[in-house]
Amino acid sequence: MKKRIVSIVLVLALVATCIAALAACKEKKTDAEYIMDKGTLVCGITLYEPMNYADEDGEMTGFDTEFAEAVCAKLGIKANFQVIKWSSKEIELNAKYIDCIWNGFTVNEERKANITFSKSYLNNTQCVVIKSQNAASFASKEDCSGKRAVAEAGSAGESAANELTSSVTPVTAQVNGLTEVKSGNADFAVVDVILANSMVGKGDYADLQIATAIELESEEYAIGFRKGSDMAEKVNAVIDELLADGTLQTLAEKYGVAGQLITK
Repeated sequence: MKKRIVSIVLVLALVATCIAALAACKEKKTDAEYIMDKGTLVCGITLYEPMNYADEDGEMTGFDTEFAEAVCAKLGIKANFQVIKWSSKEIELNAKYIDCIWNGFTVNEERKANITFSKSYLNNTQCVVIKSQNAASFASKEDCSGKRAVAEAGSAGESAANELTSSVTPVTAQVNGLTEVKSGNADFAVVDVILANSMVGKGDYADLQIATAIELESEEYAIGFRKGSDMAEKVNAVIDELLADGTLQTLAEKYGVAGQLITK
């Protein structure tokens, strides 16, 4: 009798476990369902012109900012922007502190192993920024060897800087690299040319310039989602709509990146 009762209990426990497992499978959402259901897309960013920055009133603006807002409006959700530590971007993405990396994010093969990218939307290159008074000392890539460089930690610029010199100091944001060069703490910074074109040679950085004789590899920007996320496909469809109706062209012209816009 006791054995029979034990058997019945074991069977009931097994049935309960199976029911719970089936319920869990049924309730498991795709990444797109998770994002759409909560009604917000949390975009991980750093602050720099012309992609994501605060205007004179302290409001978020920039090409990527308005681009994200336009995509989310089409999807019927809201874009939220979360400033992150760039070197920890993948950790924050996988932990769901953010839903995507949307901030002039360079596509490369190494990142593709851990991230699902949207279609590319802007062309970019890394560039070397120096003090204008030192231009004669930067006539080729070889002139960078042995000099002190700075670049944003975890960025494509940091990888490029490491190929130019053995002395590379990581900084928390690209704009900090410009500040380090201006102050004399570094001989050059490697940053996105899109940022450099927006900030170098004017305002606080009027005494800086791009070392045009030093050409680095071209790259493309895309939006980074969690590996395997189906949200990239939904966003790609909206990007096609925004290209077709001229919205992205208008935004690119507004923020000075029309020449870099990928229209295919």
